[in-house]
Amino acid sequence: MQKRNVLSSPRLLEFKRTRRRVFQNKILFYTLTLLIILALLAYFLRTSIFNITSVEIVGNKIIDTEIIKTVAEKEIAGYYFWFFPKTNIFFYPKNNIKKELANQFKRLKDITLFVEKNKVLKISLNERIGLYTWCGISPGTELIGENSKEQCYFIDKDGYVFDEAPYFSGEVYFKFYGPILESYFSPDIFSKLISFKDTLFSMGLEPVILYMQENKNIKIFLSDRTSSSKPEIILKSDSDFEKIADNLEAALTTEPLQKNLKSKYSSLKYIDLRFGNKVYYKFD
Repeated sequence: MQKRNVLSSPRLLEFKRTRRRVFQNKILFYTLTLLIILALLAYFLRTSIFNITSVEIVGNKIIDTEIIKTVAEKEIAGYYFWFFPKTNIFFYPKNNIKKELANQFKRLKDITLFVEKNKVLKISLNERIGLYTWCGISPGTELIGENSKEQCYFIDKDGYVFDEAPYFSGEVYFKFYGPILESYFSPDIFSKLISFKDTLFSMGLEPVILYMQENKNIKIFLSDRTSSSKPEIILKSDSDFEKIADNLEAALTTEPLQKNLKSKYSSLKYIDLRFGNKVYYKFD
């Protein structure tokens, strides 16, 4: 009974109330201090010396400057947590801008952002250059036609398919056909295919289309503007391209193929390089 009286004595209760009051005052003090600090910080972060004043785009040649600028300005509009402006030079959403630009414009290869001394956000761009085109999984029956308006997409030097290509009549760009996710679009394999294509040019042939078939055979169609069909070079996708190029070059300089190519090229049906060192060919 005496212990209970001690625990509930007026002096002890007053002490507890005082401690609680001090604790609450401390919480209030720290909360107000934090709010004041945040308010001052927000005030300073909103001043012009700490904020982006404009956006400048450099390096783009194809993509419209105003469209890129609109995307960037949308990303830096508004505030973080309703207080801190996204235009702040220290906290602007750099990665979000890069990600959004990369998602919207596949033509962009490199995107660099930095803020200049005059508080201008400069976005430096490097666009991919379309050197070839990818025109679908497989060529249609109109492959040989010059008036086919199929939808094609640009490919850069590394085999990256990135942007819709306008319609071109004739053989303006070298065309690829085949599954876009297949390994032949990887940079190392793609570079070998391009090298083989260039080798064919050096031999006096004019490759215009490469078709990767589902059975892993490759058909390379040669230009023939005098005929309704295109001659083919057939090879395996896992071939040693340097070796079969040597075999083909040897065959092209050997009779009767050398003479037949000169006298009746338009009737050439195919040259088959799938069988080791042997080169098979057929004329109509």
